[in-house]
This record gives sequence, C-alpha cells and structure tokens, in this order.
Amino acid sequence: MARSVTPRPAAGVSVPLLDLAAQYAPIRRDILEAVTRVCDSQRFILGPEVEALERELAARLDVEHTVAVSSGTDALLVVLTALGTGPGAEVITPTYSFFATAGTVSRLGATPVFVDIDPVTFNADPRAVAASITPRTRAILPVHLFGLAADLAPMVDAARRAGVPLVEDAAQAIGARYHGRQVGTFGAAACYSFFPSKNLGGFGDGGLVATNDASLAREVRLLRNHGAEPKYHHARIGGNFRLDALQAAVLRVKAPHLAAWTEARRRNADRYRRLFAEAGLDDAVDLPVEPDGCWHIYNQFVIRSPRRDALREHLTASRIGTEIYYPVPFHRQACFADVPSASGAFPAADRAAATSLALPIYGELTPDEQQHVVSSIAAFIRSPRPGQ
Repeated sequence: MARSVTPRPAAGVSVPLLDLAAQYAPIRRDILEAVTRVCDSQRFILGPEVEALERELAARLDVEHTVAVSSGTDALLVVLTALGTGPGAEVITPTYSFFATAGTVSRLGATPVFVDIDPVTFNADPRAVAASITPRTRAILPVHLFGLAADLAPMVDAARRAGVPLVEDAAQAIGARYHGRQVGTFGAAACYSFFPSKNLGGFGDGGLVATNDASLAREVRLLRNHGAEPKYHHARIGGNFRLDALQAAVLRVKAPHLAAWTEARRRNADRYRRLFAEAGLDDAVDLPVEPDGCWHIYNQFVIRSPRRDALREHLTASRIGTEIYYPVPFHRQACFADVPSASGAFPAADRAAATSLALPIYGELTPDEQQHVVSSIAAFIRSPRPGQ
C-alpha cells in the first residue's frame, strides 16, 4: 500500500530551480583571485588564460584538441561552418532540443531535417536519423539532451556508411558517458556550453569545440577570429567567436570541482527515485531513465506528467522552482514553417513538449528540500480534480 506523504507548508520551504549562490560561496575566494589575476594582466581576449583552459579541458574530456569560443551556440555555428555547411545542404537534428541546435543550421542557409525522439530518453531516434539521410546530408547532429547520452552507436554507423560527419551537441552533457567513453569523442567534433546554468557554467556565455581532428581544430581556430591569419589577412570569412579571458579564468577554477558536483547531482537523482517510490508515485509520474551503458550527469531532472501545467502551478504555489524544457518543438516553431520536414508527424516530441517538467537537481539541494518537492507532487496527485 502506498504511504501517504504529508506536504510541508509552502511558506516554510522555498526550493529554487537552481541555486548558483550556493555553488559560488565555497569557491568565492578562488574565483576572485582568478578574476584579479586577469585584471592585473590586462589581457582580456584569448591569451594565456584561454590557452590554459583549452589544455586542461582537452585532458578532462579525453580529446586531442579543444577550442574555446563565445557560446555553445557559436560552437555549433563555427563547427558547421568549418564543415562547409551552407545552402543546399541538409543537417539531421532532433525536433526536440534547445533552439540553437536547429537555428545554427538555418543561419548558415542550410536546411534542418527534423527527426522524432525516442519516447523514453528524449534523444533522437536512431532509426529516424538513418531513414532521413539523403545525398544532400552534410552532417548528423544528435543532442545529448538533459545530460543523457544519445544512442550513438547506430548513428555513428549510419554516418560512417553515408560518409558524413557526426557532430555531437553536448551542450548539456559535459562528462556524460556512453558505454564507458565520454560523449564528445564519437564524432568529428563536439560542442559544449558554459552558460551559467550548466554543470560547468561560467559567469556569462561561453562554449567549447572538442575534436580529435587536427585540421578541423585549425579551421575552427581560424574562423573563431574572423578568419584572420596572420592578423588583418583573411583567407576565410569567420566571425568573432572568441572567449573572454575572464570567463576562462572562472572556468579554470570551477572545472576541478565538476566531478564532485556531478556526483552530487547523481546522488540527488537517486534520492528522488527513492522518495517517489516511497510516496507510491511510480505509476503517476514518469522519471528520467538511465539506459544500460549510459552515465547520466543530470543537467536537468525532467519528469513527465499528463497534468503538467496544473502541476507546475501547484509547485509554484508551494515555492518550488520548475521549468519546461521545451514547450514548442522545432516542427511547430513559426520560423521553421517553411522547412519541408516540419510537416511530418513527431508524436514523441509532441508528447514530451506537453508533459515534461524539470525539477530542481543542483548539487547543493538538500534531502529536506527534495522531500518537500516530492511531498508537494504527491499532494497534487492525490487531491481531487476540479469537478470531481
């Protein structure tokens, strides 16, 4: 028999979706020392801080080359540019992701080809990816959404057979693993984001390109700085995709803590599962999965509920932060109305958009705060619906 869970008064507990201040407090002195170091050097664009960050992250990510850039979006943009993506080209991407995944493709004049997601993992359906390859396919762009690796093996095989590069959108998945290997090491390149809410977040925008291809890394470095080599001589038209030294210095302080922060998120995910089970909510709420061979880093902890919007209102009233990732799939976005694949059927993505809700999962979340989240959800589920 399910155990009844009595919610605490909402006024007694407030649980934000993310608490960056709690992460910052223990490392404040180190952060300020790093920022002061950059200020004293008066070297703010690229330079030794960025070069050191690139070396340190290459070692941490098990890749030969990393190129720090201005955002995760720009990481995608510069890699696709380096691979020659442009008008007439197609790039296969899941229809359910953050906007940059498809937006960067369209910015280059290429055509995003949307595919549906796996109904359990939220990641691209490998069978749909393989079925969407055409002679115009220039790249396959899977997303490791919410910190869970996409099912890479069949997509790597499909890309190899088609002779097209696979680019991993790992913006939410730094440190995630797939069958013992870190994501970001399976394709031609991987793209990461250091947006402040990420597991490894800066104090503003930032991103990274990771690759084992030396020639691709050189091209990305060239494009990162307006295609200039040497200075004021432009063989290619690039852009300003440079990372600030201040961001690099902050990230260098935070990166050594990433493993511990990720373990804390994983412990919190395990605690959520235990609390939901103890509350008898196994059949009422779909929790995130961790398939065999995958190691989830929980950039988000996304549940599904058929009454998602009402549940979110209830949690807001209980002073619990939530977010909807993502309410409108690409095939339903107005800006992609003319994309041919947008007219297709994507039932799994539509269901995810209508039912998914992210709960707090940051490493500093306390057991009492998690209990309050689960108790509040239990109270909502057990309360009579309007009209009953």
